[in-house]
Amino acid sequence: MLPHILVVEDEADISLLLRYNFEAEGFSVSSAESGDEADLQIREAKPDVIVLDWMLPGASGIELCRRWRLREETARVPIIMLTARGEEEERVRGLAIGADDYMTKPFSMPELIARVKALLRRSSPHLIAAVLSAGELELDRSTHRVRRNGNELHLGPTEYRLLEFLMRNPGRVYTREQLLDGVWGADVYVDERTVDVHIGRLRKAINKGRAKDPIRTVRGAGYSFDENFGSGARR
Repeated sequence: MLPHILVVEDEADISLLLRYNFEAEGFSVSSAESGDEADLQIREAKPDVIVLDWMLPGASGIELCRRWRLREETARVPIIMLTARGEEEERVRGLAIGADDYMTKPFSMPELIARVKALLRRSSPHLIAAVLSAGELELDRSTHRVRRNGNELHLGPTEYRLLEFLMRNPGRVYTREQLLDGVWGADVYVDERTVDVHIGRLRKAINKGRAKDPIRTVRGAGYSFDENFGSGARR
């Protein structure tokens, strides 16, 4: 649904500030106070970008960055480091071990957000594209409007987030649990069948008459956005 940022920061006030501002910009945010906690979260769900503090209890940000660069699953995840160290030698050290960018504290929040978006434009441009489109279906992230054949569709907020999440990776099948985590959030506890209810509402909103349904139900697995939707191929 949203670009996922992992904030690794042991200062609660800074972590809260980062979460608040990134969520206001339309990002999904998870946070960790230590390297061990960050490692666990990354193994459960790989983030799209990591904001990493230099000074942490236990393993330092430098050690974590080096460790993640050696793993295949995290080798290409963008990492931006935050630190009170401002000396050129330390900045060079951070970049040399694999960090993609570097900001010193106190930092400008608008500049940090701009730098994160710049990293995502290079690594995962589909995550921050203003418009997602497939065939005659178009989702505009900047206005939160969805159109089909130029006609605006009226979706509830949850149905909108579901559609955006599925359109981000056409063809990928998501389980109900993955949809709950990605759309509702890992901290929200609702029954998995809630997903079925909202998928039904989404289909009702985007499929009028005999229009082709872009949402695939994969029996025993979950749901996906049909990668052939709009291509003229038969399902």
